[in-house]
Amino acid sequence: MVQKAKILLVDDRPENLLALEAILSALDQTLVRAASGEEALKALLTDDFAVILLDVQMPGMDGFETAAHIKRRERTRDIPIIFLTAINHGPHHTFRGYAAGAVDYISKPFDPWVLRAKVSVFVELYMKNCQLREQAALLRLQLEQGASVGVNGAKEPAGLLAELSARLAAVEEQAEALSKQLDESADAAAVATAAHLERKLTGLRRALDALEPGTSEGGVRYPPQD
Repeated sequence: MVQKAKILLVDDRPENLLALEAILSALDQTLVRAASGEEALKALLTDDFAVILLDVQMPGMDGFETAAHIKRRERTRDIPIIFLTAINHGPHHTFRGYAAGAVDYISKPFDPWVLRAKVSVFVELYMKNCQLREQAALLRLQLEQGASVGVNGAKEPAGLLAELSARLAAVEEQAEALSKQLDESADAAAVATAAHLERKLTGLRRALDALEPGTSEGGVRYPPQD
């Protein structure tokens, strides 16, 4: 069963949060409310989020300050932030949003379909990253247990590597399809995130290939010894 991604909605106005929930409910993910910057930072202490929708104008800690805190934390610095604002002070104001670490800056009123499409891209990238981490964790576990592999009916190393390789191939195929879809959308931030995911997949594939029988440390394949 695939775990749902969490999306953090930050706005001091309840009616705006309700509207965001109505727009994003079709994505069938977990929507988490935060009525202030402080409340958002508290939620980020314990939960992992695929994307944050952050209102710019809020009393106390505004969206820019909240984003600065998020980007300073190692745990949360890579979470995509989409700024939502009802004001438009020109290019300088927009630049401030991107400088604060936002991947997008959307003025209200916005097109619900566009917002939902943008959020869905980051949710899908988050899910692919989760799959990649699971495969990497499984690989590490199998390597740590390598000494006992083959005992009491356990799978042989070749079988384990084949299974890991097959699982990784499935993730690679999905990532490739997502990258082609993003190339068509021309969303620079999403394309960059997808490229980062592909680099991680490439690294994991090389690590698996290096573990296959008949491969030296330098990556040169030799015939198996009798």
